[in-house]
Amino acid sequence: MKYAVVTGTSKGLGESIAKLLMQASFHVIGIARNGNKQLENADYPGAYTHFAGDLSNIEQTTEVFNQIIKNLKQQKNIESLHLVQNAALIHPIEQAGKQEPTLIEKHMRVNLVTPMMITNQWLDAWRDSSFPLVMVNVTSGAADRNVYGWTAYGASKAGLNRYTRTVALEQEELQTGNKVFLFDPSIMDTDMQGEIRSSEPSQFIEVEQFKNYKTNNKLRSTDVVAKVLVDRLLDEENIKNGEYYSVKDIF
Repeated sequence: MKYAVVTGTSKGLGESIAKLLMQASFHVIGIARNGNKQLENADYPGAYTHFAGDLSNIEQTTEVFNQIIKNLKQQKNIESLHLVQNAALIHPIEQAGKQEPTLIEKHMRVNLVTPMMITNQWLDAWRDSSFPLVMVNVTSGAADRNVYGWTAYGASKAGLNRYTRTVALEQEELQTGNKVFLFDPSIMDTDMQGEIRSSEPSQFIEVEQFKNYKTNNKLRSTDVVAKVLVDRLLDEENIKNGEYYSVKDIF
């Protein structure tokens, strides 16, 4: 059996990734605060199991992953095991000096600290496994460019990029066979885009440009973006440790 753990499956890109993996016969374990009835009731070759969890709560997330790992270790026929860390926050969208400290803290937990913690827990749990792990962290082009109003988002994604590439270096040196890479979905038609468009120009100077993306149908659907990532995940041999893979490599 092929398994994949995906964070942020209640909607958007996470939902699309889970759906396509199920169509490829994966048993998907989804983690989000809210469930997803469409995934739970879908008639695909694979299956879906939901774990409720707040990824901004480190203790709760650790416990959820302990349970997931315990359940998976009871399976005797694991062929492959993928981890897709997709969940992220965009807020606070605001210039430095006007942000709520609690929002900054929550943002950095969800976008950076939690993926680091999960990766650490995951690698430790499967240290002696007979199969290689495939892990992907969803990033953003904002990691490599300065965006007015996105200080937290750019910083968290830049940190995630460096962390991912360093873990990849370690796995190569240790010759574990495990692979970890980055995926940049670019601009998609999601609730996050709606949050961005609702910003004031004083908070996010490029807000009109992002409104135009929606008006001019420049936003890709999450299903289209998810297919690019899932096709890559299914082509395990050609995944390179630490690579930055973008939807723009295809479109």
